[in-house]
Amino acid sequence: MAHRKTTLLAVAAAIIATFAARPAKQSQTSAAAPPAPPSASTGSNSIHFAYGGNVAEIPADFSGGLVLLPLHVNQSQPCFFVLDSTAAATSIDPQRAAELGLSTRQSAELEFAGVNLTLPSLPQTPKPDFGTRFGREYEGTLGRDFFENFVVAVDYARKTVRLYDPALYQYSGRGKGFHITFAGDMPVVSAKFNTNGKTIEADLGVNTALTVSVVLSERYARAHHMLSHLKTIPATEGSAGETQAAMLGRMRLFEIGSFPVEQAIATFSSSEQTTGSGKAQIVGQIGGRMLGRFNVIFDYPRQQIIFEPNSDRRVEEIEDMSGVSLVAHGPGLKTFEVTQVRPDTPGAEAGLQKGDIIEGIDEDPAADLSLVEVRDLFRQPGHPYRLTIERNDQTLHLTMKLHRLLPDSES
Repeated sequence: MAHRKTTLLAVAAAIIATFAARPAKQSQTSAAAPPAPPSASTGSNSIHFAYGGNVAEIPADFSGGLVLLPLHVNQSQPCFFVLDSTAAATSIDPQRAAELGLSTRQSAELEFAGVNLTLPSLPQTPKPDFGTRFGREYEGTLGRDFFENFVVAVDYARKTVRLYDPALYQYSGRGKGFHITFAGDMPVVSAKFNTNGKTIEADLGVNTALTVSVVLSERYARAHHMLSHLKTIPATEGSAGETQAAMLGRMRLFEIGSFPVEQAIATFSSSEQTTGSGKAQIVGQIGGRMLGRFNVIFDYPRQQIIFEPNSDRRVEEIEDMSGVSLVAHGPGLKTFEVTQVRPDTPGAEAGLQKGDIIEGIDEDPAADLSLVEVRDLFRQPGHPYRLTIERNDQTLHLTMKLHRLLPDSES
């Protein structure tokens, strides 16, 4: 196995060698799109493309459902900011700001590969549990003010993000455009889903910082009898921002526009899904594992999002089959601690216990893996993993053979 985490230096090198901004293939136009905005500046913000171009293509880090863009702040060392379609504003981690010598009072120039965005200020907002949940240090967030300055095309298949000048951008691909409203700062679209033979249409938020496929309100699901005859299992990954229990179940069908996705995994959450203020009322959210089946174009200046299916739309979604909840901590976030083991799962059958530290998987030491890579390994049905475990200062060797926990929804 060659599961290795991409280093900061490697992606920094990609920034240096990345594509020069060049004119886009601007033959794209949306049939129902309103006229283009008159300029590429919003309020006190301004954008500047290199070489007089109107598009920049950025090789991003797509990690476990998240999208992280490399950038420099005021000509600093490179940082990775999470693309978050629910965040009110772009912000930086206070510790990272201190390391870079940045002040909250100064304007901020965000330098991407091929384009610069100047913001009047850069708030400092911590996310103390980010590293524990995602296995990498948090540095910052790209929020709504970022989306409002560009047409942001997230190409999940090519693992790039293209930033277009909204004054010149047009679209004519095979995707489906949605007029968007907002629940707080979260864009909202309409989608259809079916778990029990009945198709329901409802408004869902589009959340690029949510790693699971789809989150639905458990209260809403029960009110519409969506959970009847549906096999569910407890969620273990803990990456949906859950503070309460959640369940996983397969939907017969999930459809965005005219693009159906079969047997996608839904997370049924006991917490309410509506966020912030706004006219839109949502019953759930669409996250990165579903968005990854599409190339998603956020065109806030025209108040639309375009979904264009990619080669991953029909790929089967596999659940984490270990039944084990993990967090990362310690130097380099390389200490992978078991926080929960569900009964009657491969983790329990192997003898894993709460508090165990995973020091190695097969021939790979934990130091050579990331938390995301470990979770991806646990989505390989039938594989018998040899685990090296530290428990109470003793080293144990266990074998965990994975098997499916979540059957397909009945047709």
